[in-house]
Amino acid sequence: MNKEPITLNGLQKLKDELIFLKEKKRPEIVAAIAEARSHGDLKENAEYHAAKEEQSYNESRITEINDIIGRANIIDVTKLNNDGKVIFGSTVYLENLDTKEKISYKIVGKDEADLKQKLIYFQSPIGKGLIGKSKNELVEITTPAGIKNFEIKDVKYI
Repeated sequence: MNKEPITLNGLQKLKDELIFLKEKKRPEIVAAIAEARSHGDLKENAEYHAAKEEQSYNESRITEINDIIGRANIIDVTKLNNDGKVIFGSTVYLENLDTKEKISYKIVGKDEADLKQKLIYFQSPIGKGLIGKSKNELVEITTPAGIKNFEIKDVKYI
């Protein structure tokens, strides 16, 4: 059973999702199955089959979240001394040297990653390329879109 790093915020989101799935979604699905059963013949009852499929997905997700929480290695970077190094959970402020674009990323675990929110997986090409580097360092990262050159402007443990 491998431990997976996760931030405090990521752990809280998983716990909130778990509560929602167990306390709100599960009873809704049970009610939908009961309603569909009352319609008679289950062989040709599309609502029943759809509700059973949704139940299966919901229970699988509950099991998956419980597993993730059980394997979680919670990392709270706010309690660490910031020495300017990029680590799991840190927020990195970059300048793309090719386009002069300024961007920031927070390096997170697999279940928290969301590029739209600037949360990148620590095992992604950019995540791997940044971890262990320091403030003011120049970094060349090979991504699926090609080679990108960055300068690390700042590293914050927030």
